[in-house]
Parts: sequence; C-alpha cells; structure tokens
Amino acid sequence: MSEELREVQLNTGATFEPVAEVKVPVSFGNDAEAIAAARQGVALADLSHWGLLKVSDEDRLSFLHNQSTNDFQRLQPGQGCDTVFVTSTARTIDLATAYVTEDAVLLLVSPNRRQTLLEWLDRYLFPMDRVELTDVSSEFTTFSLMGSESDALLTKLGIQMPIDEVYGSHQQLKLEDIEVRVAVGSGLVLPGYTLIAAASDAAKLWQTLTAAGAIPMGDRIWEQLRIEQGRPVPDRELTEDYNPLEAGLWQTISFNKGCYIGQETIARLNTYKGVKQQLWGVRLQAPAEPGTIITAEGEKVGKLTSLTETDRGLFGLAYIRTKAGGLGLKVQIGDVEGEIVDVPFLTHEYNQS
Repeated sequence: MSEELREVQLNTGATFEPVAEVKVPVSFGNDAEAIAAARQGVALADLSHWGLLKVSDEDRLSFLHNQSTNDFQRLQPGQGCDTVFVTSTARTIDLATAYVTEDAVLLLVSPNRRQTLLEWLDRYLFPMDRVELTDVSSEFTTFSLMGSESDALLTKLGIQMPIDEVYGSHQQLKLEDIEVRVAVGSGLVLPGYTLIAAASDAAKLWQTLTAAGAIPMGDRIWEQLRIEQGRPVPDRELTEDYNPLEAGLWQTISFNKGCYIGQETIARLNTYKGVKQQLWGVRLQAPAEPGTIITAEGEKVGKLTSLTETDRGLFGLAYIRTKAGGLGLKVQIGDVEGEIVDVPFLTHEYNQS
C-alpha cells in the first residue's frame, strides 16, 4: 500500500489490521454510515491489498482460455469477466476478475492467492508459449466504488460511463488529472465500479473521491457485505473441497468453449446433475464458529463456512447437501437454529440467457 494513502486514511480515522501480510484499513470508525452508503449512496473500499497480475504477449488470451472456466477467446479490449481457476479435478483455487486491454490482461485476484496463482500459471507455461506473467500489485492501487449513487459521483467528477456498459467492461480515463481504469462492477452485487490507478496516485484519487462524497468503507464492512451477498473467498468457501458449481459460480463458466483445466469434471457434473452440495446463505439465531457441522432432522447436511454480525442479525454462508434441500430449509448449526436463504451473488444452475 502507498504510504501516502495510508497517512491520508489514518488522518480520517482509519484503524489497520494485517490481511494477507499487508496492513489494511479495517474501519474508519463509521461502519453504520459506510454500510448505509453502500446500500443507498456511495461507499469507497480500498482493495489495494488484493493481487493484480498482468498476463501479456501474443498468446495471452488463448493461455487464460485454457487455464480457467470462462471464455477468453470472445473477449475484446475493453471487455472483462469473472473467471475461476481450478485444479485438474475442478477444485477451486480462486475467483478472479479479468480486464482485457489492447496489449495485456489484468487479473484482479484475492489477497492471499497472488503468489499461488502466479506459480500455478507459470507451471503451465511451455517454451513455445508467447506469454509473460508479471505481478504488478505494488505498481497499482485498486478501489471499489459501490452504491446507487456511484454513477452520479463519477458524473460529478467529469466521467460519464455509457448506460449500456456490461459487467467487466472498462475504459482508461482521466479523473481530473489522474489516469484511472474504470471498470463496471463493484466486486459485489451492488451497483458500482472498480477503479485501478498507479500506486503513486493512490492518495490523490482517494481524496478526490471522498471529497466528492464517497464514504470510506473499512475491510470489516466489505467482509460483512460479501457474506451477506454470498461472494465466496479462498480458505472459506473456495478450497480443494469444493468445485465452482458447488460454490454457486455457474455464471463464471463457459460450457461451450472446449478444453481447459478441470473441464471434464465440470462438464460431467453438469451433464449428470452431479452437484452434491451447494453454497447458500443462512440466517442464525445465535453465533456459531465457521467449520461447525450443520444438521437437519438429526442428519449431517453441511458445514458453516463464514459468519458475520449484521444490522439485520447474524448471517453466514454454508455448504448444504443438495438432497437435503435448499431455500427455506430449517437447520441446526451445532446447537444454533438457522434457516437457509438465497444470496444474490450465487447461482445454482446454468442460465443460458
């Protein structure tokens, strides 16, 4: 993280804690205001501790096409998508967002998967592949602007994004005198944008956005929102115990693109309805530890993976056995009563539209 940015955040009430060996602002002392802004105004989260990998050279699209679940061959510069990197047996490594530029692909990856993914991708590079992998995380800063007023704030700053822009589409623009890549999508199922700029401009960009009305949001509230919305993360919902279909990431998978690592397993699971467990939201009556076994009518049906305390009560994410049911299922999380609910980030079947 830029020291200048950290100083600016400290001066506005930020408290820091280590995340993936980097100190990040976990709160600005305004948690209630920040979550209200994300839902009904505009909030600003610092994602600079996330990884940013650059994949360049002539074979970059075909290489990523073969290494992850989405269809990179159809993407043009200025477009993007979410994609999942999986093992040969379709176990999840990470959920990433890809932005295709004129000469590279930028991969926004989870904080604790940066080095893992770099090494993983390097393993599959052959001498004839014209692909270059670079970790550019320290060279850039990444912010998430989220909330229904995100468009209005950017317009106020002189940026007008086309109304028909789709998720992942992006442009390199000038925000005042700062060069910034503005991409559609906040990283959650909230309207908003992902902003990527040079690390040297991080403090100035943060000040410009907050001066225009964006409410700073700490990582604690981002974590609460991601659980409420159902975004799975590594070491919680994305592990070698689960595949992308179980993790509810059907929207990141192309079933028509042909071979890629893990493709045979994913295709077989889809064809033969072989998804044995699915990720859901769960409302709890009292706290429970992630990892707690979930039962229904005395029978083990799943496991709690994440938990957060919200202004609407305790909420978690859990894998539930498909045969046991889903939406509306009454469960026991240890000794705690709970109910399975839907979350907007996840899908549980292939949508061809």
